[in-house]
Amino acid sequence: MGLSIGIVGLPNVGKSTLFNALTRNKVDAQNYPFCTIDPNVGIVAVPDKRLLELSEVIKTDKIVPAMVEFIDIAGIVKGAAEGEGLGNKFLANIRECDAIAEVVRFFGDSNVLHVSGEINPTSDIETIQTELILADLETITKRITKLEKEAKTDAKAKLALPVLQSLATKLDQNIPARNVKLSVKELEYTRDLNLLTAKPHMYVINGDEKHLASSVIPATSLAESRRDAGIQEPEDKLDSWLTTRNDKDTVIISAKIEAELNELDEADKAEYLNELGQAEAGLDTLIHKGFDLLGLQTYFTAGEKEIKAWTIHQGWSAPQAAGVIHGDFEKGFIKAEVVNYKDLISAKGWNEARSAGKVRLEGKDYIVRDGDVMIFKFSN
Repeated sequence: MGLSIGIVGLPNVGKSTLFNALTRNKVDAQNYPFCTIDPNVGIVAVPDKRLLELSEVIKTDKIVPAMVEFIDIAGIVKGAAEGEGLGNKFLANIRECDAIAEVVRFFGDSNVLHVSGEINPTSDIETIQTELILADLETITKRITKLEKEAKTDAKAKLALPVLQSLATKLDQNIPARNVKLSVKELEYTRDLNLLTAKPHMYVINGDEKHLASSVIPATSLAESRRDAGIQEPEDKLDSWLTTRNDKDTVIISAKIEAELNELDEADKAEYLNELGQAEAGLDTLIHKGFDLLGLQTYFTAGEKEIKAWTIHQGWSAPQAAGVIHGDFEKGFIKAEVVNYKDLISAKGWNEARSAGKVRLEGKDYIVRDGDVMIFKFSN
């Protein structure tokens, strides 16, 4: 299974700069390969040092990382839900994504004009949320109209109708669908609507170099940042929004610096990141947080032919994990040999890990953990 993230935001907030930085990584084909399959769609490898560590003890000619798809969606403007700008086209692109990464401009550059004439992060965020909610309201209203007719004779429609009516009320109150608590049964009535505001949503604060050392822009830097960026809004409003963000749904980057990092070799890149106070590149952080946001994790298969990372949902069983490789693996699942990647590396190979008692045999009820290395046994 893959992961697709739609990059959204107002025009001139740095979406395309971010997208280009993501998809122009020039890296070793056995390390973190990528390919661009469309001018606005890029497939990027998920950075994972564990693959290289495994390759040092499991000799192979092929390393296959997990992949994430980024879609650079045209800038959203006020009135998009009614067809302004690219209107329905951008909405359709977002519906195809698993998650949304909203780029919020916080950098100052007099050469890059803001669509509304001034840099105003909270207003930009409100504009995007409003347009997505309006699009969802249109979708859900159409379904309600249909259900009202069907509910007269259809029991399922009669049950679904009040759920959607309640959800429409919440949307009308400017509450995104992802913030509305629904039971498992109620979710069944909304799933096929593919609501935009139901998708996991993260914020990418596109700032300047001074913002990069913190996971959240500190309030003490806001006044200076406002002056540099020309932000025209009450301090308490912006401060309030930033302090409500958490490490899970917000990442602070500088798309401009990320593009510069791509031009450096690994040694110079590491030195530059250290100077910036960054443990890893902002793009890597963005990808990892996308995984966390969607509740995804990675397990590995490692043999002489290849070492490969596989993406699964947290909480999946061993048969479900096997099914990602091939449906027959899940259907005919018997058992799995499992070892933590650190133990496999420490033992310096499968045979040594087995001799050390680090390899376990697990059955159908085993819940796969991030970093497991697995060999599946199945019947044809």
